[in-house]
Amino acid sequence: MNKLIFLKVYALVFFFSLAINAQQTVLVHSIQEFNTAVSEAKPGTNIVLANGVWQDAELLFEGEGSVSKPIKLSVEEKGKVTLEGQSYLQIAGSYLHVEGLVFKNGYTPTNEVISFRKNNKTLAYHSRLSECVIDNYSNPERHEQDSWVALYGKNNRVDHNHFEGKGNRGVTLIVRLNSKESIENNHTIEGNYFGPRQNLGSNGGETLRVGTSHFSMEKSKTIVQGNYFDRCDGEHEIISNKCDQTTFKNNVFFESIGTLTMRHGDETWVEGNVFLGNRKRNTGGIRVINGQQTVKNNYGYGLTGYRFRGALVVMNGVPNSPLNRYFQVEDAVIENNVFVNSDHVQLCAGSDDERSATPLNSTFKNNTFYLDKESELVTVYDDISGIEFDNNRTNFPINPNMTEGFKVKKMSLVKDRHGLLMPKIGRKIISPDLADVLPSKENTGTSFYSKEDKRIAFESGKTHTVSAGVNTLFDAIKNSKPGDILELNESLPYELTKLPLIKHPLTIRATSGTNPMILWEKKAAFDIVNGGELRLKGLSFDGENAPDGSGNAVIRTSKYSMNKNYSLRIEDCAFNNLDVNHSFDVISIYKNTFADEIHIENSTFNNITGHVMALDRETDDVGIYNAEFVTLINNKFTNIQGTVLSLHRGGKDESTFGPFLYLDHCTLENVGFGSRNKYQTALSLYGVQDIVIKNSVFTNTKNIKMHLVVGEPIVNVSNIQMDQAGQIEVSGDQKYTLGKVFTKETNPSDLIGTDNAPLGVRINK
Repeated sequence: MNKLIFLKVYALVFFFSLAINAQQTVLVHSIQEFNTAVSEAKPGTNIVLANGVWQDAELLFEGEGSVSKPIKLSVEEKGKVTLEGQSYLQIAGSYLHVEGLVFKNGYTPTNEVISFRKNNKTLAYHSRLSECVIDNYSNPERHEQDSWVALYGKNNRVDHNHFEGKGNRGVTLIVRLNSKESIENNHTIEGNYFGPRQNLGSNGGETLRVGTSHFSMEKSKTIVQGNYFDRCDGEHEIISNKCDQTTFKNNVFFESIGTLTMRHGDETWVEGNVFLGNRKRNTGGIRVINGQQTVKNNYGYGLTGYRFRGALVVMNGVPNSPLNRYFQVEDAVIENNVFVNSDHVQLCAGSDDERSATPLNSTFKNNTFYLDKESELVTVYDDISGIEFDNNRTNFPINPNMTEGFKVKKMSLVKDRHGLLMPKIGRKIISPDLADVLPSKENTGTSFYSKEDKRIAFESGKTHTVSAGVNTLFDAIKNSKPGDILELNESLPYELTKLPLIKHPLTIRATSGTNPMILWEKKAAFDIVNGGELRLKGLSFDGENAPDGSGNAVIRTSKYSMNKNYSLRIEDCAFNNLDVNHSFDVISIYKNTFADEIHIENSTFNNITGHVMALDRETDDVGIYNAEFVTLINNKFTNIQGTVLSLHRGGKDESTFGPFLYLDHCTLENVGFGSRNKYQTALSLYGVQDIVIKNSVFTNTKNIKMHLVVGEPIVNVSNIQMDQAGQIEVSGDQKYTLGKVFTKETNPSDLIGTDNAPLGVRINK
């Protein structure tokens, strides 16, 4: 009997509990219902967004929950609720929890997609954002600035979210310290997946920033731990710390360009982080600035970045530095870190007349560096007497001037429990103290949203044969799918009376043994618009049908801002008779567009009244430029009235990496003499950060002009012949060296390139 009474009582309690919970869950189908539910919410209430698309949803989630009964905002089914268009979310109050929201197909009309505040006076405290997604929710104006998540208030938590594909200017996740209510905030940022972020080509592309320079002397006490940064390439600083007492612990950086940078503020703790560059260009590790910084038990593999992007960088400071410059490194502790096959350790980096304050009272000990082959790993730019070096291990001498505090040891490599390659000395594996479980794609972010790589490679789609004729190519382009290949196989011309838009990655190529001709009647043959990428192979282009007016081109980018980077590859092509009027370019680009690469190989260019490439539309001189990698290999340029290349990066901002120029085995004849060539050069390189010009011949050409500013640009001009050509003009305040420059009188036996092949183009077209 007692047992029966107990069961009845238990049943009543159970069903009463269900009834309460049912009362606490409110399913809403509209903004009006949402607002009503928020206004009536009590501790323990769960407001649930119904499945579907919430278009232009302006959500203010405001309330006062409790420790045991937070007020929750969730979704009916994760992955089936999306906020699109001009949607955004504000979180304000205490003990609030947001879970499962997906922002996509739009952008915020405000400065922030998710903001932990209602206004400057009403902030969020003890609140949580978890398992939410922001995917390519980017303003179409590339340099229009916004942030995706902005943390205000105190004791908030951002965990297991998915952030991917930010294409416009602004920080992905930012911690604000702009009021006393947000100082010493004790936020936690944990277990998040920061997916690929493209190179912005300007300042303002950080993935994570804590603080700002104006409030950099304030304490944050934010903890950033257990996050996965996947190819976060936005700018020089993947993470920019700009306040005191921030902890970065047990994060993984996978093939991410840039560094974890202690930009401003003191007492930063950087421990147990893993940097996997895998030899990707410009991947870096940790940059140390300011006082009382601790860098210990971190691991780096295959990091290739140099100078400010090195595997481990210790900066010089500015005496009596203002808040927005560089404070002196003092009392830094750098110990027990391991770097394997990482190229550059930079000490006193940035040393110049302004940054003259060298590190003080710092220790550099028990660090291990392994290299597959001997190289000068450590570069010293200034006085390092303020750093104590002790018991550091290398398998090769790292710098001929550094012997104290470094021991050369015979090492091998073995995999540790995480699968990371660690140095082994004798029987001892030298490994930093890493977390038992490292962050990965699989164990960070959300459980319901795919992390599948969204990049579409050239020639990954279907192949379609296109017959010659009028607009047959236009129709094929219009009907193509991302990654498709259009094959042209006839000797008859392919005529375009309409301008095709390249909206996705597309390859147009000739079949083997053919050289199809493309003619066009619009001001361009192809227009690359947002999302488009183009590869041309084995084709001929003739400008005979182009309109009789200035400003024609073969390929141009959209005149509207493009928030997606593009690639352009040209191989085995011929461009002739672009001369129906003046200023006929091969490639014409517009402002607010950015190419990850422009690669031209085995191609010829003849009789052109404009430029081959004028990549110089960003003239605001704030560090913005139009292309990252420009590669010219085995090309012949003949009778070009403009320049072969004008590549411009103005200003002295140090937050970007490029541009990079690689020119090898090219021949330039009669280049640059057009009266409308405002550059009066064959090559105009302004602010280019990495210049390689080699194995090439310049005959009857205008000057090569290089203006070298900011960033200690690398200049490698070697094994080139200048035959009745202009000079190499260098201006600016940066150091440079020139290799072998031959004249016509040079003994022909000396005209051998760095690869032991004759100079100049090696193709016959």
